[in-house]
Amino acid sequence: MTELPALIAAFTTLFIIIDPPGLAPVFIALTQGMDAAQRRAIAIRAFMVAAGLMMVFLLLGEAVLGFVGISMDAFRIAGGILLFLTALDMLFQRRQARREDQASEGQAEHEDDPSVFPLALPLIVGPGAITTVILLAGEAQGAADIAAIAGIIVAVLFIVLLAFLAAPAIERALGKTGLNIVTRVLGMLLAALAVQFVLDGLRGFGIGG
Repeated sequence: MTELPALIAAFTTLFIIIDPPGLAPVFIALTQGMDAAQRRAIAIRAFMVAAGLMMVFLLLGEAVLGFVGISMDAFRIAGGILLFLTALDMLFQRRQARREDQASEGQAEHEDDPSVFPLALPLIVGPGAITTVILLAGEAQGAADIAAIAGIIVAVLFIVLLAFLAAPAIERALGKTGLNIVTRVLGMLLAALAVQFVLDGLRGFGIGG
């Protein structure tokens, strides 16, 4: 695992699974209406939570889910359902309406903080990322390999953080109308992704062929 080709393959696999460029517009949609400081705090918090979760799965792997009696397929189904609810909020702009109500009431902070859910989990640390980390850990031959995988995880998540921090520039380029269109399109894509998570989980239980 410490050989350069293996490290490149591991980085490429995890990068494709997490897809930092694809998460940037989702971050924009989920934080629409927030100021730069709030977005920066959410981006950093999502990075830290995602890194912590990935390290837990790297070190403990399937034992984490097995300890509480949760299979990966059950995790896929639960994550899909929760993600679908978020997609509905994006499609019907309920999230933005809540933020506007909070602003009009003079609240200092938004109660609707997407840093942990759905950004860190399941968008960044989703079933695919968890499975990839567990598989990489299974191929590790020692502490050096585990350290190399941990470095790869941090590198990919740092790219995610940079994509999130660049979100304001992307938002200015799109404008309000463009953001509304992107939010609804991404809501549809997230809904489809959520359904796919559920179908994959059901298939793992032998339901649906």
